[in-house]
Amino acid sequence: MARVVYEIVEHDGGWAYKVDGVFSETFASHDDALRAARIAAAEQKAPGESGPIEYEDESGKWHIESSSGSDRPETEVDD
Repeated sequence: MARVVYEIVEHDGGWAYKVDGVFSETFASHDDALRAARIAAAEQKAPGESGPIEYEDESGKWHIESSSGSDRPETEVDD
């Protein structure tokens, strides 16, 4: 199972959370960024609807697969 870590960091004159090197919006306080990261982490691991997904591989070939709405990553907030 995939694992996603939300890290609270200082960013652009305020605070943000970072996932895989990508920053969220900037928040005025550490607590605001922490609260937003906890909300995002909870939403990401919530089950969704099953359905088809399409993606292109590195060779340019397209694939269609069925995705289970219960296949969600584990999430963690690193403060």
